[in-house]
Amino acid sequence: MSQYLDFVDYQYKPKKDDFICLFRFEPKKGLPLNEAIGRVASESSNGTWTELTTLKEHIRKLRARAFEVKGEYVKIAYPLDLFELGSMPQVYSAVVGNIFGMKALENLRLEDITFPEKMVKSFYGPQFGVQGVRKFMKIPKRPMLATVPKPKVGMTTPEHAKVAYDAWTGGLDFLKDDENLTDQKFNRYAARAKLCAKMRDKAEKETGEKKDYFINITAETKEMVRRAKIAQDYDFRYVMVDIVTCGWAGLQTIREHCEDSKQAIHAHRAMHATFTRNPKHGLSMLALAKSARLVGVDNIHIGTAVGKLVSPRQEVLSLESEMEHHMVNPSEKQKVLQQKWFNIKPTLAVSSGGLHPGLIPYVIKMLGNDAVLQLGGGIHGHPHGTHAGAMASRQAIQATLAGETLDEAAKRTENKALRESIEHFGYERPI
Repeated sequence: MSQYLDFVDYQYKPKKDDFICLFRFEPKKGLPLNEAIGRVASESSNGTWTELTTLKEHIRKLRARAFEVKGEYVKIAYPLDLFELGSMPQVYSAVVGNIFGMKALENLRLEDITFPEKMVKSFYGPQFGVQGVRKFMKIPKRPMLATVPKPKVGMTTPEHAKVAYDAWTGGLDFLKDDENLTDQKFNRYAARAKLCAKMRDKAEKETGEKKDYFINITAETKEMVRRAKIAQDYDFRYVMVDIVTCGWAGLQTIREHCEDSKQAIHAHRAMHATFTRNPKHGLSMLALAKSARLVGVDNIHIGTAVGKLVSPRQEVLSLESEMEHHMVNPSEKQKVLQQKWFNIKPTLAVSSGGLHPGLIPYVIKMLGNDAVLQLGGGIHGHPHGTHAGAMASRQAIQATLAGETLDEAAKRTENKALRESIEHFGYERPI
């Protein structure tokens, strides 16, 4: 198995243009460590299971190299020439293509990727970023609020639009489709866009605030472009894409289209937990989110740490940092590599999954003001309905930013909706 050892080089010093990956690895019982990590580097670059008569020196120079091992983690450097610039599908085919099916490894997990400058600059990145979204929404400082009409599927188009109107007039900034609502017969996409645009215009006139809609265009790629054009026709500044189920190719097509249509992209991470949840095997949410920022999403879900979905606090904080900072410093404890984002704008973190007004102070303390707080059942489950639930959420934000506790704010007459929400939900963290 000496051919695998050629892909292990502890004396190697990564070059400026190298593409660095951090893996957690668990070799099959009895397999030497160097052979295990050599197999990973080999299979994800230009090696194979046997020695090759076709391996010339100029080809050998392009091999990946496992250059640092600490415990169960290994860093592998890949020459930039192994990759096609500006193609996220090819990056993933290369780095995570065959290696997770190798019998020589019990478990393998890609924890993080450092994209070099040339790779970073070959992608669009977010068109608007945090400040761009704040500008067109005319919300300079506070956290923004969104909701998904609940139940998330099954409503008719008029029912859906009524919930939208109630949420917008109650103080929310964004309506959002959930991952599985697209163009079903009970709520057709084009009809939904048309009627929600009418409700948005009415809500904006009544509130004096800008309102928008993360409308789900997820579909076959050409159909996604068609749906994005429909959203643009109704002056919606956003489209939403289920980025995992659509894949990198679909997302890149939509990002290119949105460059011309001047629409922001809301990234839903539906299906990610099929490969990010297992701490021993698969792909981390951090690596997925970094790739999405590079392609160019303006928003992305990062979890809550206190809601109904698996999202450890430190993971949420790492994601928030990676999405919104220009430079991310390495952390061995958190398994985060250094990343400089160069010309790439920040992506707005979206906290969602089991939130209600009683949890808003915690999330703001954790993420700060540059976030979208998305509440579903926590709004529509309010005893007096969606409008009151939206009001309660906005009142919770106002109280938190003013330095008040929610209990203090709820005592005031004008905060009746918040008081009713606290009485109903309390400060419960859903499981």
